[in-house]
Amino acid sequence: MDDESPGLGLDLPEQPQKPAAASPYRVLARKYRPQTFAELIGQDAMVTTLGNAIARDRIAHAFLLTGVRGVGKTSTARLVAKALNCIGPDGQGGPTIDPCGVCEPCRAIAEGRHIDVIEMDAASHTGVDDVREIIEAVRYAAVSARYKIYIIDEVHMLSKNAFNALLKTLEEPPEHVKFLFATTEVNKVPVTVLSRCQRFDLRRIPADKLAAHFAEVASKEGVAVEDEAVQAIAVAAEGSARDGLSILDQAIAHADGTVTAAQVRDMLGQADRGRIRRLLTTLLNGNAAGTLAQLDEAHSLGIEPVALLRGLMASVHAVTRAKVGAGDDLLQSVEEREAATDLAANLSWGNIHRLWQLLLKGLQDVAVAPDPHEAATMALLRLIHAAEMPDPSALAAMVSGASPASPPAANRDAPPTVAPAAKADRPDDFAALVEAIERHGKQLLGLQLRDHVGLVRYGDGEIVLKPLKPLGPDFSRDLSAAAKAATGYSYDVRLTDESGSPSLQQQEVMAEERVRAEVLDDPNVKALFEEFPEAALESIEQKEA
Repeated sequence: MDDESPGLGLDLPEQPQKPAAASPYRVLARKYRPQTFAELIGQDAMVTTLGNAIARDRIAHAFLLTGVRGVGKTSTARLVAKALNCIGPDGQGGPTIDPCGVCEPCRAIAEGRHIDVIEMDAASHTGVDDVREIIEAVRYAAVSARYKIYIIDEVHMLSKNAFNALLKTLEEPPEHVKFLFATTEVNKVPVTVLSRCQRFDLRRIPADKLAAHFAEVASKEGVAVEDEAVQAIAVAAEGSARDGLSILDQAIAHADGTVTAAQVRDMLGQADRGRIRRLLTTLLNGNAAGTLAQLDEAHSLGIEPVALLRGLMASVHAVTRAKVGAGDDLLQSVEEREAATDLAANLSWGNIHRLWQLLLKGLQDVAVAPDPHEAATMALLRLIHAAEMPDPSALAAMVSGASPASPPAANRDAPPTVAPAAKADRPDDFAALVEAIERHGKQLLGLQLRDHVGLVRYGDGEIVLKPLKPLGPDFSRDLSAAAKAATGYSYDVRLTDESGSPSLQQQEVMAEERVRAEVLDDPNVKALFEEFPEAALESIEQKEA
C-alpha cells in the first residue's frame, strides 16, 4: 500500500474545506472584562494596597470584596487569583501584582478552567453541606498551582449554619489556601466573618472615568459614538462599568451608524437636558398652562414622569453647586453651566431648598401613584402655587399681627421695649419696676426678680413677693435700696409664703407658648408643614402691624 494512500487504497474525492467557524458574539461586558490590575478602573487605592502586600509577602488568608453591582468585585477576585499563582513566561516567577497573562495558570484562571481556583455562587449553594465540601477539600494541597483559591460570590447568601461551619477553617486555613469573598450587601455578612477577612470596599466608578472607558471600548469596536452620548451612558450607569457596557451594547444595536445622544435618551426613556431646562424655566415663571403643555408633550414622547422629575432635581442640584461656587460638573455642557449660573443668581437659598423639597415629595408621589402622569401634573402645579405662599417668618408676622392681644415674647438680647419709668411717677407695675432696676445697672438683681420670685402684691410703696428659689439674707434690703435708686421712691419689701403669680420668666414662656400655638394652628402654617414634614418652628419674630 502506498504510504500516501489515505485509507484502503481507494481514490476518495477531494473533501471541500469547511469555512472557519465564526467566533460567537460576546457581549461587551464580558469581552472587555479587565485582565490586569492596570485595566481595573476606579480602584487605585485597593490596587496599591494589594501590590504592597504581595511585594512584602504579607498576603492575607481571606479577602472580602464589597461594593455595588458592576464595580469589579468578581473580576478583582480572579485577578488576585492570577497574581498569587502566576509563574511568569519562563515558569520561574512568583506572586506579582502584574501577572503575565501568558503562563498556563494565568490563562487557565482567565478561562475559568483552573482546577485549583474554585468559584462558587453562594446564591445557589447556601447550605451547610456545600460549605462542608469546602472544609473537606482544603486539607489537600493544590494540584498544580501555588495556592488553592476559593472564590465565593454573593457570600451574604450563605445560611447562618453555613457561616458557622466555615468560621474555624476561615480563621486558621492551611498555608496553601486563600479565600476570596464578594458581596453587594456586606451588612448581611456576620461580624465573626468580617473580623477574619481583609476587607476592600470597591467604590463607584466616577462618571468621567466611565465615559473615557466607554469611548475607548467604542473605538476598539469600530463604532462612532457622540461624546454627549457617551456621557449620557456614563451617567445612566450610576458608577457601574458592567451596567454602562450593557447600555452601550444596546445603544450600538439600536443605532443606525453613529450612536447619538438623542438615540441613547430615547432608548433609556430619558428627557433631554434642553427640555428639562425649558420646563424648569417655565415652572419658575409660574406659567401653569405652559408647564402642563410641556409635561403633556414629554408624556406623548414616552418620557417617564420619574425621569422628568429626576431631571428637574438634577438641574436644581446644579443650580445649588453654582450658587456655592463648587467646581463645574465635567459632564455638563457649556449651555447647562451658563443656565445654572443664571438661575443661581436669581434664586434665593429659601427658594432653592423649597424647590428641592417639593420635587422630592413629587418624586415620591409619582412612584406610588396609580397614574404617574397625573401625579407629576399635580406635583408641578403644587410647586408653582407654593411659590405664592409666604415664608414661615412672614406667616408668623401675619399671625402675630392678627392677634394683638397676645403678650409679646421676651427677647433678652434685644433692648427693653417698655418705656422707662419717669422720676415723677412710680412704675405702673412690677415688670416696669424690674426694667427700671436693670437699666440702673442691677442686672443680677433683675435676673433674680424675673426668675426667682412670684408677685403677691405691688402698689402704694409696697412690694410683697413669694420666693420660688433660695434668696440671700439681704435680698429685701438690697431690693429696697435698688428700687429707690432707680425710681426715687421708697418701697417696703416683704417676703411671704402666700400664693403669688408665676415668675416673670414663667409668664414670658407661657406667652411664647400661646403665640406658638396660635402660629401652628394657622391654616397656612399647617399647609406649610404638610409640604415640609421635617421642618420645625424655630423662632417667632413679631412685628408691629
